[in-house]
Amino acid sequence: MNFQIRAISIATILIANLLSASPAHADDIRDQQWHLRLLHVAEAQQISRGEGVLVAVTDTGVDPRTTELATAVLPGTTTAGTDGGDGRIDSDGHGTAMAALIAARGKGGNNGALGIAPKASILPVRVTLGGDMGNPPDLAKGIDWAVAHGAKTVSVSFSASEDPTLKDAIERALAADVVVVAGVGNAPKDKRVAYPARHPGVLAVGGVDRDGNHAAISTTGPEVMVSAPAVDILSIGPSQTYRTASGTSDATAIVAGAVALVRARFPQLSGPEVVRRIVLTAQDRGAPGRDNEYGYGVIDIVKALTAEIPSASPSASPSGSAAPDDERGSSSVAMVVGVGLAALVVVLIAVVQGVVRSRRRRYR
Repeated sequence: MNFQIRAISIATILIANLLSASPAHADDIRDQQWHLRLLHVAEAQQISRGEGVLVAVTDTGVDPRTTELATAVLPGTTTAGTDGGDGRIDSDGHGTAMAALIAARGKGGNNGALGIAPKASILPVRVTLGGDMGNPPDLAKGIDWAVAHGAKTVSVSFSASEDPTLKDAIERALAADVVVVAGVGNAPKDKRVAYPARHPGVLAVGGVDRDGNHAAISTTGPEVMVSAPAVDILSIGPSQTYRTASGTSDATAIVAGAVALVRARFPQLSGPEVVRRIVLTAQDRGAPGRDNEYGYGVIDIVKALTAEIPSASPSASPSGSAAPDDERGSSSVAMVVGVGLAALVVVLIAVVQGVVRSRRRRYR
């Protein structure tokens, strides 16, 4: 009997030691979020996690019923359809996926989906019920509502025609110091950069693949400002499931998360200064300087949070068009620091661009 008791005791100790020595089990969801590794998000989140920043997601609504989003989503609004609601319903899943890319909290440890800014809050603004078409006045109302309710960043993974009501709403948002982030659209459907991405002052986002190269799905054009991962992006989808998708919608949400990190880290910066910091620290790809595929390059979140950026000239306009012959070179920050005042003016003028007209279409 004593031998049996001793054997059982030894076995118990061995099992306890094995359990204590084994790493905590982690699901493979985080491993599938390859964009987190490409962008060194773990390092960035040691500096900022988006605390106190309210990001409006203008989309199909946001379903907050998953563990990763339960504490991230505030009551919002619905401007599409006639059923009203506070934006916290999403039969399509697109808006939920965008919100998760921005601010998903994970499930503890290394489990579950993680957003770029997991301490930011999501303001869900349901401006479409789904489908390929959207109504510009609904998006305009949604943007106005988000600004009135404290959003400092508006993420638009959605495109629409260049309606005067929408143009005016975007101008009001920019005047209120809000950073508006929008995707450039998806090829081959979108033949040119979509609206509102091409509106002057909007941070227009293109896409790259797993290797950081231009994604074939990403529309090109002179209004592209920066790029972010857009291929095989895992996020939370409809009915509390995970989904993997490709498109500049995902890249837009990722950049909106990066903007939230910067706004939390540098609360004193104006909206145009936040955009400028994102652009000047981007990793140049493709042709030297700004090009129609990458814009000024792939976002570098860690540099955006840590780099020394020279002050902008007071006379520089934040709403000018990109100079067609602008070449910033591959070492963007070093070059900007080293140039004189005149070059700084040129770079700032080139930061925010836009032209006109596009057909409306939500891209996924």
